[in-house]
Amino acid sequence: MNREELKRMFLQFDYSNIPVRKEIIVDLRYLDNKHWPNHGYVEIVSDGPDGYSSFSTHQENPLQYALEMMEGDNHNDYSKYKLVIKE
Repeated sequence: MNREELKRMFLQFDYSNIPVRKEIIVDLRYLDNKHWPNHGYVEIVSDGPDGYSSFSTHQENPLQYALEMMEGDNHNDYSKYKLVIKE
């Protein structure tokens, strides 16, 4: 199988049955870091038949940032996203 055949097969997959996943993942494992106290990572993931997108950021008070994203007036509607907290 050559590269062109693989590309054609990949572009012909049926993506309509992919389950929808919308999550805001807050990683609190780095809050005790001596160089960056009270800082952590926030990742916003959206996956489904419409496509995949991911955004990751390093924030002070990451849980507060995630909650503000979920209830704030953003150009994206994050209120329906599931909040996942890693400790």
